[in-house]
Amino acid sequence: MDLGFYLSIPIYGILSIFLWKVHPHFLQLSSKYRIISSTMLTLVVSIFTLTLVLNTIGAGHTLDLFIAYVFVPPLGVAIHAYTIEMVEKILLQRQLFIKAEKREAVEQMGAAISHEIRNPLTTAIGFLELLNKEPLESDKRKQYLTILKEELDFAEKIIQDYLAYSKPSVETSKELNIQEELPIVLKLLQPLANYYSVEIISNLSSMSLIEGDRAKFQHSFINIIKNLIVMSDGGTITINTEETKTNIFITINSSTPMIQMKTIALDMSIDFGIIKTMKGSVQTKITENGTTYYFSFRSMKTPLKRMISFS
Repeated sequence: MDLGFYLSIPIYGILSIFLWKVHPHFLQLSSKYRIISSTMLTLVVSIFTLTLVLNTIGAGHTLDLFIAYVFVPPLGVAIHAYTIEMVEKILLQRQLFIKAEKREAVEQMGAAISHEIRNPLTTAIGFLELLNKEPLESDKRKQYLTILKEELDFAEKIIQDYLAYSKPSVETSKELNIQEELPIVLKLLQPLANYYSVEIISNLSSMSLIEGDRAKFQHSFINIIKNLIVMSDGGTITINTEETKTNIFITINSSTPMIQMKTIALDMSIDFGIIKTMKGSVQTKITENGTTYYFSFRSMKTPLKRMISFS
C-alpha cells in the first residue's frame, strides 16, 4: 500500500461514479461505438494516471511506464470489449434463429392441424344436420349428441396442444421425464405426420430423469422430427428410448433418403446445439436406406417419491 495505491483510490472512485451515471447512455450506443468509447476512455484515464505517476516519482523508466499505462490497458479493454460484443451478437442471432425456426414449425403444424380438425368438425356438422332434419327417438338423439361432443372435444384438444406449443415460454432448468415429454412432442406432430402420410412408431421405455429446460427440449425434438416428417413423405419414423445406470438414450430412425438429409442438416444444427447445452450428445448415421440419430443424456437420480408412485 504505497503511493500508487493511494493515487488509484480517488481516480477509480471518481471513474466508478462517472461510469455509473453514463452507463444507460453507453448501452444505447451501437456495438462499434461501445468498443471505441470504452477504449478511448481507458486511454484517457491511462494518460491521466501516467501524468500523475511521472509528476510524483520523476521521469525514470519512462518507456516502461508508457507501455504499462498507455499501451497495455487500452489494448486489453479493446480486446475484452470486442469479445463481449461478439459473444452477445452470436447469442442474439442464435435466439432469433430459434424463434424463426419455431415460427416455421408452428406454421407447418398449423397447416396440418387445420387439415386434422376438419375431420371432427365435418362429422359434427353432419350429426347437427341429422338432429335438425328429422325427429329422433330419445336414445338415438342421446347417441348423436354423445358422438357430437366427442368429436368437438377432440378438435378442441388438438387446438389446445397447438396453442400450448406456439405460445412464448419461460426458460427454466428442472427435472424432465423423457417418458412424459416425448409423447407430448409426438402428439403435437401427429397431425403433421398424417398430413404427409408418415407413420410414427414409438417404443418409450425410459423412466429416469434428466436436467434441462422443458421448452427447449420440446422445441428441439419437435423441429428435428418435423424436418424428418417433411422429408420422408410417406415413410416411417421410429423412436426408441432405453436407459442404463448413468445415461438415457433416444434413437430416432427415419427412411429419409441421404440426399434430402443433407439439405436439412443445417436446420438441425441449432437444435443439436440446444441439446448439447442440456449436457446431451448427438451422433448421426446416414445411409442410402435412411438416417438414424442417437441422443444421449446423463440421467439424474430418481427421487424417492417418484419411485414410490411408479411402484
